[in-house]
Formats: sequence, structure tokens, C-alpha cells
Amino acid sequence: MDHSKLVMPAEWSRHSATQLHWPSNQNTWPGERLERVEEVYCRIIEELHFFEPIHLFVENLEIRNRVMQKLSGKAVDLDRVIIHQQKINDVWARDCGPVFVQHESGNFVITDWDYNAWGEKSPHWEDDNAVPAFIAQKFGVNRIEPGMILEGGSIDVNGEGALLTTEAVLLDGNRNPDLSKEEIEECLRIYLGADQIIWLKRGLAGADTGGKIDNITRWLNKDTVVTMVCEDKEDVNYDALQENLEILNQVELKGGKKLNIETLPLPQNRTVGTTKNGSEYVPGSYANFYIANGAVLLPLLDKKRDDLAISLLQKYFPGRKVIGIACADLLTGKGSIHSITQQWYGIN
Repeated sequence: MDHSKLVMPAEWSRHSATQLHWPSNQNTWPGERLERVEEVYCRIIEELHFFEPIHLFVENLEIRNRVMQKLSGKAVDLDRVIIHQQKINDVWARDCGPVFVQHESGNFVITDWDYNAWGEKSPHWEDDNAVPAFIAQKFGVNRIEPGMILEGGSIDVNGEGALLTTEAVLLDGNRNPDLSKEEIEECLRIYLGADQIIWLKRGLAGADTGGKIDNITRWLNKDTVVTMVCEDKEDVNYDALQENLEILNQVELKGGKKLNIETLPLPQNRTVGTTKNGSEYVPGSYANFYIANGAVLLPLLDKKRDDLAISLLQKYFPGRKVIGIACADLLTGKGSIHSITQQWYGIN
């Protein structure tokens, strides 16, 4: 297969399904947090399964039975939720799941990037790293191994060759220490069709993952992004987000068109007590939304700002239903809706 003919679709392209992993890692979700985050999952599944099938990965038979019991009491058509009993380490399907790309022939291919839990921030990742190969084999999809560590949440594309990412993640020495920036760019060009790479700098404080793009800046259409900003100059995230905004203001897309930029204020991210990594902050962001076939799932994080985020997404996705999901409990594990979802293409 000619790799130069591969392009990663924009998230708003029609999916065949969404991948989710049911939460069961008690290091991520200690004590009562696990049960609370399970309720968030039930809510996401209730809303999402009306718009596309869900492929739900569960760790073992005990968890599978628990999931069936939970979902049977909800407004869920279980025919739309396909359960895979397969060993997993955690819920972060975005980062470890398959990244589907389309060949110019129209066929979809799985790019199976290496995954090491954000530079070995977590002790176990081997099962999650094996998930793309399992999916490719089970569904008979061609699979390519680029031989580079790349998390799905560290990139966002417009479907026409422009890719957003951050230096804080892709140039992290714990991910690809032997690859130069130019070599990383070449991999993105070959396997994702990225002929324009927009490098932002840093992400949000409190993120174990090093500042992924899906928490700060996302495409709304082929020439428009939304980027998070801070209103409080004393906020720990103010400088990083301001620096990223200045970079975006200088971007020109193919053909010389200036990048359109929308902004949203960052929600209040200081938490009561500390998170699992001892931080006072959680990486809460309205940029961590998920674009499904007929809906956009948006994390609700701050009553003062939620309506502004809903209005902006409804403006750019008028044919989709913008659905707010309360995500405070999900955020205690250091991720939100986009972090736990991964779109599939070409699988019936």
C-alpha cells in the first residue's frame, strides 16, 4: 500500500462506531470514585448509542456482568452496545486505540502507534497497547505500525492535511527520545496525511499526560479552531494558553487563508484536596468534546461558563445535538469525554 495516499479523517466525518473502555482500574478510580465514574459512563452510553454503535471493552467476565447489570437499568438498547471481553489497563481509548486513516481507494486502515502511558507515567500499559492489533484482527482491517509512540489525544486534524499538536507531548523525551522533530513530522505526513503541522507549546497544569492538544485547541471546521484562554492573569494556565493563542494568530492555512479562531474561557480547575498525582489542579477543558454522528458530547465543568461552550458548539455543528455531560467525577482520573472515546471508520 502506498502510504503517501493515507489521510486521517476529521472527527466530524461519519463514524461507523465509537470505542469505549469501561472503568475498572482502582488506582485511577479509588474507593467510591469508581462507582461515581461508572454513572458518568452510563450517561455517556445512554446519549451516544442513539447516534452510533458503541464497542465497549471490559476487563473480564466479572466486569462484563457488572456492566450488563448497570446498563439494563438504563435507557439503553443493548443491541447497540457491543461488548468485548478483552484485557485492558484503563479507560483512555483515545490515546491507546486505533487511529483510522483512509486510503485514496476509499478503504480504511488502522495505524497502530506505540503507546507507553504518556512516557511511562502509569506502571501498566501493555494490554492497552495491544488493543489496535486485536481490533484489526477481529474485524479484518489492514494494520500499519509506524514504529513511533503517538497518543490519539495529542493530535487533531481538519481532514484536509492540517494537524494540530503540542511540543510538550510529541517532543517529550520519554516518548520518542531517538526521533528528531523533523522525523516526527515525517511520520505524521506519511501515516496521517499531515502536510501542515501546527505546533503549539504547552498544555494544562495538572495533566499527567503532558499537555495534549485535545484539552486546549480543536478544529471546528476545516479552517476554524476553538482554543482555550484564561481570563485571570494569576491563573496557573494563563501564560501557556496566551502563548498558544499568539501562535495560532500567525497561522495561515493552505492557499494563504488565515486561520479562524474562536476562544472559550477555561473552567475553574482548582480542585478540593489533591488528585491522584498530588496536583491541586485537574485538566478540565471544554475542548475535550467528542463529535459523534448526530451529536456533540460536551463536558459540563463550570456553571458560569457551560452555556457559552454549548452555544459555540451549536453554532458550528447546527445539524448535531449538543449534549452536556457532567464530568467532574470523570476528571478526577485526569481526563474527560474526548479522552475516553475513539472513533472507528469502515467497520460494520
